[in-house]
Amino acid sequence: MGKTKAGIKKEHLFRFFLCGLTGVAINQMLFIKGLTMTSTIHASLLMLCTPLLITLLAFWILKEKVTFFKIAGLAAGICGAVLLISSKEIAGTASLTGDLFIILNAIAYTFYFILVKPLMNEYPPLHVIRWVFTFGFIMILPFGWTQFSAVEWPSFELTHLLSLTAIVICGTFLAYLFNVYGLQKLGAGITGSYIYTQPVFAAIIAILFLGEKFTFEKMIAGILIFMGVYLVSRKAPPIVQE
Repeated sequence: MGKTKAGIKKEHLFRFFLCGLTGVAINQMLFIKGLTMTSTIHASLLMLCTPLLITLLAFWILKEKVTFFKIAGLAAGICGAVLLISSKEIAGTASLTGDLFIILNAIAYTFYFILVKPLMNEYPPLHVIRWVFTFGFIMILPFGWTQFSAVEWPSFELTHLLSLTAIVICGTFLAYLFNVYGLQKLGAGITGSYIYTQPVFAAIIAILFLGEKFTFEKMIAGILIFMGVYLVSRKAPPIVQE
């Protein structure tokens, strides 16, 4: 089949639509709404279900090979996440609805990872991000226009504008760009596993800026999480035939 004027093969239009739906529209709306109802650290911890789902779906849909190192890495990462969650006092008081939104967000993002992987074999990363965000923007617009038009932009201070710019460029555009680049080079399972580092960085920021204490449990959890990322990223040694 031929390509459209946008440089997309016609048979890929629906996949781009699904990527925009799961990776931008559903993902961002659920995450932002959930973040207003639960804590930042708790949200980052709940996102740890993403790499497990990605690995399972990558094995089922993309037929990626599940090695001993991937299984061991996932086990270590999950153990570290459970230990980190159990050491957080706020985990017991977080909003159940907000937690549910974050979990659904993780599920949507998992499907995005799997759906976008084949596109990386056909198009450059910037081309993929351009059209994924275009489709996502079109789908979000009907839901967000009312709130966007109600914003009193003249009341924004410079720090607010700088923060908003940093979120758009660093937390959204660059994050998605690096993700699709990682998918192209490493595969869905390994790329998704790096989300295990998210609660560690969240805990470090909370300690530095929110005055939380660094406990022995958090140190062990951090070691387990980074060990999990290392094991999942490690390739099995080649079999030498005599």
